Amino acid sequence: MSLSPEEIAFATELFSGLGQISTRRMMGGLCLYHEGTIFAIVHGDGSIWLKGAGAFIEVLEAEGCTRWTYTREGGKPTAMPYWSLPDAALDDPDQACDWARRSLAHL
Repeated sequence: MSLSPEEIAFATELFSGLGQISTRRMMGGLCLYHEGTIFAIVHGDGSIWLKGAGAFIEVLEAEGCTRWTYTREGGKPTAMPYWSLPDAALDDPDQACDWARRSLAHL
């Protein structure tokens, strides 16, 4: 499933408070970059996932964010370094940018 122009606009506007955001389409989704660093992805279903690293992982998990996992060929589960954006941040660009800044601080 490919993202619509409206879904792409929503994601880039949500994080516009960070300043210059660049994007790159990948596998039906979208990668979001700030100053050349990927900090989030948008899946083909429109869900937004923040990149987690270091101590920020504990913060995401304490917030109840879920980790992106998928099953590879042969049934092997694989966890990716991305967690769901907290629901409250989906409707609040200030919160979304705060979460993105915290993500970027650990990358």
